[in-house]
Amino acid sequence: MNNGTFITFEGPDGAGKSTILSMVAAQFPNALVTREPGGIDIAEQIRQVILAKENIKMDPRTEALLYAAARRQHLVEKVKPALEAGQLVLCDRFVDSSLAYQGYARGLGLNEVFSINQFAIEQMMPDLTIYFDIEPEIGLMRINKNKGREVNRLDLENLSFHQKVREGYLLLLDRFPERIKRIDASKTMDEVFVEALKLVDRKVSEKKQR
Repeated sequence: MNNGTFITFEGPDGAGKSTILSMVAAQFPNALVTREPGGIDIAEQIRQVILAKENIKMDPRTEALLYAAARRQHLVEKVKPALEAGQLVLCDRFVDSSLAYQGYARGLGLNEVFSINQFAIEQMMPDLTIYFDIEPEIGLMRINKNKGREVNRLDLENLSFHQKVREGYLLLLDRFPERIKRIDASKTMDEVFVEALKLVDRKVSEKKQR
């Protein structure tokens, strides 16, 4: 049984979720902050393979399986122990990213990719997922302006791919309305931060009352 609180931050590229996650995490000094793919050595190595710009031949199913493999190792090595110890875990991306990117945008199917990931996560889903919604054109513009940001293989996809990613996320928002909460990421950073912090505070308080 997990006594901690598992909160994930999701959204298309350029939505600002990683920046807001860092700002929220500063309000919870005892929280475990991590990311996917990555977070631990094995998963970081898999991340390098998945996101390397030269790996343009990667098959969509290979991509989906690599994400699931990284997710599994990250979950058992880092996330589950923290939750079992009662910690708050703030994670930059989780299973919803695979559903939106590989399941919908790559055309593999939401249910098919969810099935792959159910094997990896064994029914462990976040208590709350904060979805940062933004028009792909704005997100990509932000990426191009941010010279210090890592540019990976997925960033180089065309606009139609990123539009499909957003469509995938919106489908997930409809499918899991109790878990996924939307924030308009086109607002100012301070406005987005305040909304995100309220959602995290509320969920942490709910878990403590159980």
